[in-house]
Amino acid sequence: MINVDENLQLQPVTLENSNILYTLMSDVYTQAYDYFWEDKGEWYINAQYSNKNVKKELAEDNTEYYFVVFKGKRVGNFRIIWDYELPNYDKKLKCVKLHRVYLHSSTQGKGIGKKLLQWLEKEAIKKQYELIWLDAMDKKTQAFSFYRNLGYHYYSHCFLSFNLLFDEYRKMSQLYKKLS
Repeated sequence: MINVDENLQLQPVTLENSNILYTLMSDVYTQAYDYFWEDKGEWYINAQYSNKNVKKELAEDNTEYYFVVFKGKRVGNFRIIWDYELPNYDKKLKCVKLHRVYLHSSTQGKGIGKKLLQWLEKEAIKKQYELIWLDAMDKKTQAFSFYRNLGYHYYSHCFLSFNLLFDEYRKMSQLYKKLS
């Protein structure tokens, strides 16, 4: 368990607790994104949080995968991929990708996301990384504002091809922050 502060910890996701991750994300993801999908996000949850996919993601090099624990309760997930270049950006920079951060809606406004990003920045700087980047859904304007307020900048975008995703929610942008 990693202590971010007295109320916030990161607990490693393991194959043994992946069923807990699936149940948690069925709740967390659905609350935030169900209206993006024809099937309320069921396909996405099954694809991303199945035991098979979690096992694959845990086996990937340079990754860290955590439950976000707030006041003793699991409230989300947080996945980092170290040494993952921002496509078509300066290849000389040492980059880390924030692959996932999902938090239960009941925790919004409590500073958890900000503390997680600050923790990641400190860890990246300790490891001599120069850039953090992430993908963000364009239609989640609150998330965009959150990242911009923390110093992240728009870089590029793509369109997701998932069959069950409604067309108006396909655009996803890459955001980055250079570290000093």
